[in-house]
Amino acid sequence: MELQDVITVYSEKTPNPESMKFVANKMILPNDSVDFRNAESVQNCPMADELFVFDFVQGVFIMNNFVSITKKKEYEWFDIIPQLKKFVQDYLESEKEVVTASAELSSEEESEVVLKIKQLLDDHVKPAVEMDGGAIDFKSFEDGVVTVLMKGSCSGCPSSTMTLKAGIENLLKRMVPEVEAVEAEAS
Repeated sequence: MELQDVITVYSEKTPNPESMKFVANKMILPNDSVDFRNAESVQNCPMADELFVFDFVQGVFIMNNFVSITKKKEYEWFDIIPQLKKFVQDYLESEKEVVTASAELSSEEESEVVLKIKQLLDDHVKPAVEMDGGAIDFKSFEDGVVTVLMKGSCSGCPSSTMTLKAGIENLLKRMVPEVEAVEAEAS
């Protein structure tokens, strides 16, 4: 293995005390994400299947160059971080497939308002949410209400409701007059 092929992984806290972000120096899943809240929900993701073998893993979110892992409450990060860092590093070094298939995105005609909402989310919200080990995806816009999907460490995070209302909703209402409210669904 050449020096440039050496994978490094470090852990980073997220605002959700039950989730930890494991960041690699290699892209894991560029331009897409997968989010599994339990082992039963895993589809087409060998990496998540293997992570759920650990008794302490409650949820797995994979995107760009990181894996956010939500642990079961009865475990302490101090005890499990070394195992998880080693797992992510070994998995990436082995060059095993992370996902085997991804769902095709629908390319339905979108209104100008929806395009503007998506652009604002992509430009202003997603980068901040990703830094915290999560993701936010546009789901729908109906009757003035934007529905977004919260993934990764943002799903179930105590501060995500405040972020949603104080940050995201205010931004969208200010920039897109048609928006009256923003609601979130955990994926």
